[in-house]
This record gives sequence, C-alpha cells and structure tokens, in this order.
Amino acid sequence: MTDFSVLDLVPVREGGSVAEALGNAAQLAVQAEKLRCKRFWVAEHHTMEGIAGGATSVVLAHIGNATSSIRIGSGGIMLPNHTPFQIAEQFGTLDALFPGRIDLGLGRAPGAGPELQRALRKDLHKASEYFPQDVLELRALMTGDVDLPIKATPGLGANVEFWMLGSSLFGARLAAKLGMPYAFAAHFAPDHLDSALEVYRRDFQPSDALDKPHVMVAMNVFAAETDEEARILASSQQQSFVALRSGTPGKLPPPIANYTETLPAPARAMLDHLSQAAAVGTPEKVRADIEAFVRRTGADEIILCGATFDPEARLRSIELTLETCQSVAA
Repeated sequence: MTDFSVLDLVPVREGGSVAEALGNAAQLAVQAEKLRCKRFWVAEHHTMEGIAGGATSVVLAHIGNATSSIRIGSGGIMLPNHTPFQIAEQFGTLDALFPGRIDLGLGRAPGAGPELQRALRKDLHKASEYFPQDVLELRALMTGDVDLPIKATPGLGANVEFWMLGSSLFGARLAAKLGMPYAFAAHFAPDHLDSALEVYRRDFQPSDALDKPHVMVAMNVFAAETDEEARILASSQQQSFVALRSGTPGKLPPPIANYTETLPAPARAMLDHLSQAAAVGTPEKVRADIEAFVRRTGADEIILCGATFDPEARLRSIELTLETCQSVAA
C-alpha cells in the first residue's frame, strides 16, 4: 500500500496575513491527521511574501501543538542556510516536545540571491559545497555515532527520522550512500525524476536507520466534485508558478477560470511540463492519475502538494483524495 502525506508551504493569500496562514496550516494538519496521513511537512522559504514557513522549526512546533499523532517535519530544511549545530538543537527540541514524531528532511539548494546571503551572513553557494559533510556532522550531533568535541543539548540522542530531499542526481546519490530515505520534489522539478530514483535504488547502501531504499515523491493534487472546479482551484498555484518563474513572486492570488488559455505559449508549456507530476479533477480522475504515477515511480509514499486560495477548498481536496486513494498499491 502507498502511504500519503501532506506538504504545506504555509501560503499567504492576497488580502490575508501571516497569522491567518499559520492558522490555516494548523487546520490542514489536523485534517491530515484525521484522514490518517503519515506525515505533515513544511518547507523552508525566505523573502517571499506569499510563503510563511521561513522559521520552519517554529512553525512545526505550532503544528505539533495542534496535532497528536501525525509525524511532522521539514520538507525541507535548506542546510546551507544554517549550521548543523543550530538544526540539531532546534530539531532536538522538537523531538523533546513531540517524541517519536519528528522528520528532518534536508535540502542542499541555497535558493538565495545576494540580499538574503548578506542577511544570513553566509556565502550560501560556498556553504552548499559542504552539504555532504554538514549532513554527516548534523547526524553525528544527534546520534552520537561520531565522537565530537561539542554536544548538542537538546539534540544528542533525539529520535529524529532523517530524510534526503532532492530534484537532481546529487541528492539521490548522497541519499543512497548514506542509507537515507529519499524524497523527490517532482511537483516543481520533474526533469530528473526517473533517473534519480533509478540511481538511488541501484546505489543504495543499507544503514542502521534503513535497510532498503524508501522513496517519497511530491505531486500537485487538486480534487473537486467536477473537473472544471478542480482546474479553477489549481489556477491560484499555477499563477504563483508563472509569477515565480517570471521573477515577480507575490501572495497567492484568487483563482481564475480558464487561466491557462490566457497565457503565452512558453508559460503554458512550463505548466504542461509540471503536470506530469500532478492530478487535477474529480476524485476518480485523481485516483487514476495517482495510480499511474505510483506505477511509474514505484513510490512508497506520495506527498500531496497544492495551495488553494480558499483554505476550505484544500481541506476538501485532501479529503476527496484520501477517501478515494487509501487503497492505492505501490
């Protein structure tokens, strides 16, 4: 059976606020838990007025307090933005607050221009070169499997599940070498999906944490009572993708009927390309598309993405998806 999880960017919609976005995230996590999702992840983004998950560990504490059993974690922490010691303390604290529920998904992309680099006081592109070593140091700070001259408290001994995130062969190779579960960001970067999963499974080396490859893949999913309604719901995120790729990101906009028909050819082609990791339509269509995607990838887990302008519409979309997909087989 395929497990299902939820990825939330904590979107801030036009006319809305950060406080509203955080409240909506908690409500979505409660719904995901009620529907027996395995995980609820929050992604780290900075300097984007439409995304409120920048202080990821703080947001996860908020989510943890609103829920009781679902695993919560980062999808992911961009480690070049931080020091391993800081993340060990933060996620060690989360494990102490919510024992046995914490995932730590790690990504390499700095995703930052010169302004953010100055604000963080880091050369993020240089820091990304040390990502493999930083992953090993972070893991050692929490597991104690290497004798380090400094101890993280909280952190040392925390029962945190480490994940490698990626959208290229680099993350796949590193996850395989370190024996970590691997999550692929197909929802925004599907180009290397098949080759990355092939490399990860082929080169996987068992570890104390994991004895065989374990794959989760991200999909954009919008379910509604009709195909047309689902396409309208998806248009808010589509507008955000187009704005981001054109260098004008902003808050999540209201949906637009027939949005893609208004776009120039290059923008339509970009959205069509992303649709290979998407399911948009009635529950029956969504199930069929997810089943086909699972057959293609052999994914052990699917993590559902897809921001909607109306938070209630996303709650309903997740509900429709999970009700029809609980029996999808890997």
